[in-house]
Amino acid sequence: MAADNQPSWQKGVVVDAEPVAHDVQRIVLEPERPQHARAGSHVDVRLQLDAHTVTRSYSVVRSEDGGRRLTLSVQLAPASRGGSRRMHALSVGDRLEMTQPLQNFPLGVGAARYVLIAGGIGITALVAMASVLRERGVDYEFVYVGRTRTVMPYLDQLADEHGERFHLHVDDEGTPLDVDEVVDAVARHDAAARTEMYVCGPIRLMDALRRSWIDHGLAAPSLRFETFGNSGAWAAEDFVVRIPRLDTEVRVDANQSMLDALEDAGVEVMWDCRKGECGLCAVKVLEVSGHVDHRDVFLDDDQKAASSTLCCCVSRAARGHGAGTDVRDTTPDTTPATAVNTTRHNASGRDPAVLTIDLP
Repeated sequence: MAADNQPSWQKGVVVDAEPVAHDVQRIVLEPERPQHARAGSHVDVRLQLDAHTVTRSYSVVRSEDGGRRLTLSVQLAPASRGGSRRMHALSVGDRLEMTQPLQNFPLGVGAARYVLIAGGIGITALVAMASVLRERGVDYEFVYVGRTRTVMPYLDQLADEHGERFHLHVDDEGTPLDVDEVVDAVARHDAAARTEMYVCGPIRLMDALRRSWIDHGLAAPSLRFETFGNSGAWAAEDFVVRIPRLDTEVRVDANQSMLDALEDAGVEVMWDCRKGECGLCAVKVLEVSGHVDHRDVFLDDDQKAASSTLCCCVSRAARGHGAGTDVRDTTPDTTPATAVNTTRHNASGRDPAVLTIDLP
């Protein structure tokens, strides 16, 4: 159940679909009840994945004709739980359930300067913001970071629109982003106290920027973010969630979130963002066999190290015997492993990790 920003579900039809970069699909939806999407908005969509109906959130890249055409851009994730594959399979004329534009990442008014930083597919949340800032005639910088140009949508469009305010950093061209350098430039500027930074990208980028922002003594409320690509320390795998107070045990498949699995089992959990940002879905960890794989940006480093709490919309449990998509492991094994006997193994043939929790 959502705490606020309550979605209103409706039907939408796909009116355009085409690739805009390698493994990135542009999808234009026409909702049955149009509503203009302000910069920073997203829509939720319901997708049928095997036996599960899941909810996924996608930023609105462009809102046209009073919201009658809402453009999304979806990256096909290598470790996708199935949502991006289903979105890439959509073609013109297909219908799906969607919400009105929802706003958890609003662009502020009145700052002296704005710095936008997009990492990878996080560009989708900032395209509209940059256009609004340009129209306002305010001072802004727009930074776009990626591994290689072939997977970075809208490059030429953004360079043309924003000119010298647009800064590109591409890893395989030897121009990676120096996080401390960017934040130091903000801190040294005459308008540092009146500068707002908006970031959308992978969790590692967010963590690095947040640490540097704090180290430079900048005001925490002036750093605003939305996350994409919440990769963890290990590849997603099946695990089991136990809730002793409810006498409930739920299997979480590798291709679904813990929150989805709990909801499918009829367990009510408070949530809002479903992206690891708000902390509303945080649950108490009582015991874990294996590791808690934190994939949120709400908990701080100390909280993640303690592993007494996790955000169930994105975080998981893992046996921890293989390399994942993120080489940074911020979750030491501070909880003794418990031997668990199960009759169903995960894809590796091992018993799955077991996570014992309590709900607020």
